[in-house]
Amino acid sequence: QVQLVESGGGSVQAGGSLKLSCTASAYTYSSDCMGWFRQAPGKEREGVAAIYTGGGRPYYADSVKGRFTISQDTATNTVSLQMNSLKPEDAAMYYCAASLFPCDGNWSRLWRYQYWGQGTQVTVSS
Repeated sequence: QVQLVESGGGSVQAGGSLKLSCTASAYTYSSDCMGWFRQAPGKEREGVAAIYTGGGRPYYADSVKGRFTISQDTATNTVSLQMNSLKPEDAAMYYCAASLFPCDGNWSRLWRYQYWGQGTQVTVSS
């Protein structure tokens, strides 16, 4: 029912910044957990950040804490990921995902998410 569309990917130099956006084309409940995941070639998909649309603190992978910021705009049903101080290891396909479960300490488990976007590519050159 819910369609998620990511945008904002591109190529940047190490140390640069990029902002990704995810817009839902259908209604999502306020209790949804919206997450950003990434997958590099030959690697498993991993959680990057998540935010509970009903309120509460955001969640981040240790590898991006202090560099990435997740936020939401309820008026446009959009979740964004501001990425600063990008490193080559941040290069990956980034996916937006929506969960019917509230965010909690297990936010990064893939099975919790029912809807996925098609991804937006992020490349970081050294």
